[in-house]
Amino acid sequence: MLALRARADAAEVSFLASLDSGSSSDSVERRSLAEALAPELRLSPQGVLDRIHTALALTYRMPRLLQAMREGQVDRYCAERVLSTVAPVSDSDALEVDRLLEEKLSRLSLTAWQPRNMAWHVSQIVKQVDPGAETAAARMAREGRKVTLDHGVYAQSRLLADLPSDVASAAYARVDAMARKLRLSDSSRNLDQLRADVFADLLPGNDPGVQVPQSAAMVYLHMPIDTALSMSETGASIDGVGPVPAAYAREIMTNPKSVWRKVLCDPATGNPVDLGRSSYRPNSTIRKVVEVRDRMCIVPWCRRPARHCDFDHLQQWAKDNGSTSTANAAPRCRKHHQLKNAPGWIHSYDPVHGTSSTTTPLGVTYTDKRETVLPPRSSETDSATDEPPPF
Repeated sequence: MLALRARADAAEVSFLASLDSGSSSDSVERRSLAEALAPELRLSPQGVLDRIHTALALTYRMPRLLQAMREGQVDRYCAERVLSTVAPVSDSDALEVDRLLEEKLSRLSLTAWQPRNMAWHVSQIVKQVDPGAETAAARMAREGRKVTLDHGVYAQSRLLADLPSDVASAAYARVDAMARKLRLSDSSRNLDQLRADVFADLLPGNDPGVQVPQSAAMVYLHMPIDTALSMSETGASIDGVGPVPAAYAREIMTNPKSVWRKVLCDPATGNPVDLGRSSYRPNSTIRKVVEVRDRMCIVPWCRRPARHCDFDHLQQWAKDNGSTSTANAAPRCRKHHQLKNAPGWIHSYDPVHGTSSTTTPLGVTYTDKRETVLPPRSSETDSATDEPPPF
């Protein structure tokens, strides 16, 4: 199904690119073309114009990605997510991102081709190719923050907020924590309904009827010390979100409203080993170390943030006498936690090296390897550091 859809999308891209005269995006000719094609494609004129822009971007900025569409590997939706991530860079840098993406995907598992995962890998490449463009785009996106109201059918409407990722993550974490606490005494509403009701109570200033600790809204920001001190522009990321520009990360760091917690990492591996001494409850500390270490559900195609996942004993507590420790723990979202022991599903995870594999009832095995919190120190750097001083 994907291959057929992707090839059809690629054919439309080539068709639309061939019709365009190459004039500017706000030209009368291009808008006229969009109006003429709207009835044929069953889209609004703006929808057709957006597809023309996508077709031109794929043709001239990311031809290798377009070739992957022709080969049935990537559909339009995935391509559009990649293009939005590459939008801040120049045409020449986009071609370099296109090349590096093809190279990276050739080394990764099939799960890397899923739209969200691919966009995440592209964001890392963009940061490598042109960190300045990413910072400028982040500032522009932040200036475009807004709230919109979209009225739908059956007396239901949608309230949408475009916010900085750290703010949105903290807001969602707090709403989710309040909903989960309410769920303990209210079985008449599911979690989605509770989140919606908590959200609807908070905005008008009503009391949702439950309080949670400030840590429920904690968002982990990872960055090397040299980035924090403005000596480097690399390595910053928000857990559950992905890479962020170093300048933006420093703004989050210096915000007096930010909730901070020290994360100690092994410089050789880049993985966290401790969270300092702000927590006296071992179980709470273990849970947080696992959340920071793994950052998301360990099922290869799932990117649900670890702080919204269950604490899973790799060796079961009762059946296998498994311990409650970081060496025997992993974050697994509720859906995949329930599937762990379901017939036909086979799971394995190595918390030391961060490698995971999942075999589905169809007999297909997917593998993945977690990204380190910080870039590990290279062997060349280590050997250079270990050399005796020249005296």
